[in-house]
Amino acid sequence: MSRIGRKPVNIKDVQVELNGKDLKIKGKLGELQFTLHPNITVEIDGEVLNVKRPNDQKENRALHGMTRAIIQNMVTGVTEGYSKTLEIVGVGYRAELKGKNLLLSIGYSHPIYFIPPEEITLEVPSPTQIKISGIDKELVGLVAAKIRSFRKPEPYKGKGIKYSDEIIIRKAGKTAG
Repeated sequence: MSRIGRKPVNIKDVQVELNGKDLKIKGKLGELQFTLHPNITVEIDGEVLNVKRPNDQKENRALHGMTRAIIQNMVTGVTEGYSKTLEIVGVGYRAELKGKNLLLSIGYSHPIYFIPPEEITLEVPSPTQIKISGIDKELVGLVAAKIRSFRKPEPYKGKGIKYSDEIIIRKAGKTAG
């Protein structure tokens, strides 16, 4: 039995609707929906939601824990939300907001203009920091990865866009001979 799949999901602060295999979760920050796999069932017991699987086949075991984790992430997203912080390292590298869109000057001959999805909120507390927040954990991570991919940190000087908790392992440069 999956250790994660066995754990119940606490749904005290959210409204859960189950129509066939469509699951909708509403909270104070918004609403998310997910379509369950045909082999997986969900039981709602008061303030607790349990994920069940029909048998111990490999596919069902994999889906069991994954489905429970996705539902837990949805509940956390609509109650607390998710955020990631990126840092820009480099002389002259900076970010600024133009309305809801992000303008990056990161050493290329042209500025990069990034238009985020509607569900995502971008903040620029300082010209070298970008805060990405939203209720969908997967989408917040995808947007953060996309912005980071414009200029990944390089190992010699550490210049580029990195996650705030990321540690860049530095390499030694050339030595004069």
